[in-house]
Amino acid sequence: MAVDYTVIVVYLAGMLAMGWWGMRRAKSKSEFLVAGRRLGPAMYSGTMAAIVLGGASTIGGVGLGYQYGISGAWMVFTIGLGLLALSVFFSARIARLKVYTVSEMLDLRYGGRAGVISGVVMWAYTLMLAVTSTIAYATIFDVLFDMNRTLAIVLGGSIVVAYSTLGGMWSITLTDMVQFVVKTIGVLLLLLPIAVVKAGGFSEMRAKLPTEYFDPLGIGGETIFTYVLIYTFGMLIGQDIWQRVFTARSDTTAKWGGTVAGTYCLVYAVAGAVIGTAAKVMYPTLPSADAAFATIVKDELPVGVRGLVLAAALAAVMSTSSGALIACATVANNDIWSRLRSGAGAGAGAGAGAGAKDAEERDEVRGNRVFILIMGIGVICTAIALNNVVEALTVAYNLLVGGLLVPILGGLLWKRGTAQGALAAVVVGGVAVIGLMATYGILANEPVYYGLLSSLAVYVIVSLATPATDAAVLAAWRERLAGRGAEPLSEPVPVHQ
Repeated sequence: MAVDYTVIVVYLAGMLAMGWWGMRRAKSKSEFLVAGRRLGPAMYSGTMAAIVLGGASTIGGVGLGYQYGISGAWMVFTIGLGLLALSVFFSARIARLKVYTVSEMLDLRYGGRAGVISGVVMWAYTLMLAVTSTIAYATIFDVLFDMNRTLAIVLGGSIVVAYSTLGGMWSITLTDMVQFVVKTIGVLLLLLPIAVVKAGGFSEMRAKLPTEYFDPLGIGGETIFTYVLIYTFGMLIGQDIWQRVFTARSDTTAKWGGTVAGTYCLVYAVAGAVIGTAAKVMYPTLPSADAAFATIVKDELPVGVRGLVLAAALAAVMSTSSGALIACATVANNDIWSRLRSGAGAGAGAGAGAGAKDAEERDEVRGNRVFILIMGIGVICTAIALNNVVEALTVAYNLLVGGLLVPILGGLLWKRGTAQGALAAVVVGGVAVIGLMATYGILANEPVYYGLLSSLAVYVIVSLATPATDAAVLAAWRERLAGRGAEPLSEPVPVHQ
């Protein structure tokens, strides 16, 4: 294993080195939180694909393939569909807003009264997303070093917290590009063909497995519908995804770069399911479907290749973990703490810090670093205490979709929506989801179904029953959507391709 260990150690050292480089680059709030809004198509596509394809998409995607066959691709496939929908229909408008958080967008659209409550819901989602990604370190380091679960979480989480705190989005962007390359080589170019060959090829796989393993809908129509509702719609509104959209240097980059990343996700989904199906042929009686990835890597891959593929799994986890961490800290600082401290719901608008002096910019960067460090420590401690990853992730996505989907999409698509309707939708949808999870169970489908319907009904009824949004607010909103009156870039020349 010495060669495999060397590959992993070099990879982890490289992540920390990029964090140090990013620290020297991130001198302003815009640079630290959204990489100066200057990423070109290549970097934007790679980093967007990296953040949405995390440990659940890699280890979990292979596990679903092991359990259900080809139809196990649907979870990751719906993530790709969500990213495609976001990129084609919404990303250009989102990028032109020049904001830092989803709550700032709601403030712009509804007149500055939606921030704190929506911020709390988004913070809970990003926190749980970061926690579930951090827990996945235990699986990978157990395969690598037979390491204690707590120590594995602390080690992996500390590395992510270190480079994220040092360089913010610049560090995360650079590390995500490396992680994207490592995942592509490790999973698509190495593990996929090796797994199929070791299983005897597709003809042997078909001969040894039941026919339902090759049915594209074998996982069940209700399950597929739930995946669409949670993951496809979740991609449209998550702070972790929007914060990447904000890094695009133009709306064209956001649209077409995201389309490339979404297409890549579809390929990755099928690859994971095929690898899991091959693992079922080789190891038909594993104690857990999620053990399929680690087992096939540990037992079937040659020295060196094994290290690279495990680095790919580590890359998948780190990219999602770092993206969720900076999103969590950004929401906590900009949408909750700064608003509560100032006592004003509208004070954290999209133009924050645009005309500030250098000293004020440095102070904002320092404040965001502190919040990343605090949130990072909180994520590591929560991950150590938490056992059920699936339940935590389900709670996060149920709250996100049930509470925020309607007011966000309503704000983008329906001009009659009001601040009162948006707040009512957030509160009623969130409370309904929580109450229904207590009644039906956390993993049940009903909470997100009924929570989303109740949020939609309340949004429409309350919006129609209250005065329309002030014309001046809507006019300012349209100006921002058109790309006018927005925050200037911290550095005007786009240099990154």
